[in-house]
Amino acid sequence: MDTSDQFCLVYITAADGEEARRIARAVVEERLAACANVLPGHRAFYWWQGKLEEGEEGALIVKTRRALLDALIARVKALHSYTVPCLVALPIVAGNPDYLRWLAEETRGPGA
Repeated sequence: MDTSDQFCLVYITAADGEEARRIARAVVEERLAACANVLPGHRAFYWWQGKLEEGEEGALIVKTRRALLDALIARVKALHSYTVPCLVALPIVAGNPDYLRWLAEETRGPGA
């Protein structure tokens, strides 16, 4: 299966683990992603409004098709508590063909 520009991983940070779980469940239920992995809480250091901040966050990694990125980003922003949430997409350049086929099937939605 040719994966060039077809699939991606999206890294998203959240205010906490509960928000990460809520976002993960929503994007998978809505078939904007085939899978979302919620990572345990982590410590974040970042600049915000001219000040160095530090705090606990949650994170998730979402697997999806590039064609769904705009809709996924819009949905996550609507669900997110941050003004400027971290949502960055990384291309999947190769992988297990069976997994990539599954990823494609699960993001097509009912009747697609």
